[in-house]
Amino acid sequence: MPDNSYLKDLILLRNDPSKVAPVREAAERGEVDAQYALGLIYAEGRGVAIDLAQAHYWLSLAVEQGDRDADQLRNVVGSQMTDEEYAAAKRLRAGASLRLVGASP
Repeated sequence: MPDNSYLKDLILLRNDPSKVAPVREAAERGEVDAQYALGLIYAEGRGVAIDLAQAHYWLSLAVEQGDRDADQLRNVVGSQMTDEEYAAAKRLRAGASLRLVGASP
């Protein structure tokens, strides 16, 4: 059974970059809670530099799995993004789609 305590543990991520890697690994495996958590990590700069394009990307993946909270946060992030950041998020999405099709672990 996966450990879905990512959101509960986010308080620990304020200044600890070492905590980000396990969340990223779970997000890359497709765990929706981890995708939401990683979006929040990038949106708020918890253990990483704030990166709204990355935040939008990870939240979009969670939205695709039906996460309504991710949709709300993605709208907030999107309202703060520059045109360049939004274009970067779109490039991330296009690259992710290409990697996921027929990708092997």
